[in-house]
Amino acid sequence: MRKLTKLGSKINSSIGRAINDYGLISTGDKILVAVSGGKDSLTLLHLLKKIKGWAPVEFSLIAAHITTDFHCGDEMIDKEIEKFFLSEGVEYVFRHLNIKNERGVNCFWCSWTRRKALFKIAEEFSCNKIALGHHKDDIAETVLLNLIYKGQISGMNPYQEMFKGKIALIRPLCYAEESDIRTFAKEMGFKIKTCNCA
Repeated sequence: MRKLTKLGSKINSSIGRAINDYGLISTGDKILVAVSGGKDSLTLLHLLKKIKGWAPVEFSLIAAHITTDFHCGDEMIDKEIEKFFLSEGVEYVFRHLNIKNERGVNCFWCSWTRRKALFKIAEEFSCNKIALGHHKDDIAETVLLNLIYKGQISGMNPYQEMFKGKIALIRPLCYAEESDIRTFAKEMGFKIKTCNCA
């Protein structure tokens, strides 16, 4: 396993701080990592696997990659992302969703359907947490968009319980900056293809 670069160590430390500040990971957790094939999710899975090796708590990871018949950009093909999963040594699952219908499909519907599928996969594999690759910039942008378009201050929480605590969404990259993640992904040579909204 490759040694972390200086930038990788910086992002890794920010994840560790987020885990500590928000209680994102506990002993016994089984975490489903949503991997789109973009820089954020590839970085998240790679660094969570690193953290798993030294963390004082024991937890397990399973990666999920979901594709649909709606495309708004280049998606990473299954063979490419399977190679990444195998190189990381993690359990993984693929799902393909047919979501096109006579009413047409947009990015919101595609995103909502993928999120619903993640919850189903988490239940199927007895995962109690789903890790998403949202970083600090995503969270800040969401707050601004909600303020401008909805007139309210709200955003994405680093830790968010769903379904009366049955499962939780966690965002370990909440302290990491997008520019750092982009540079790190290039340093690592991650082969990145994703849809425009990922």
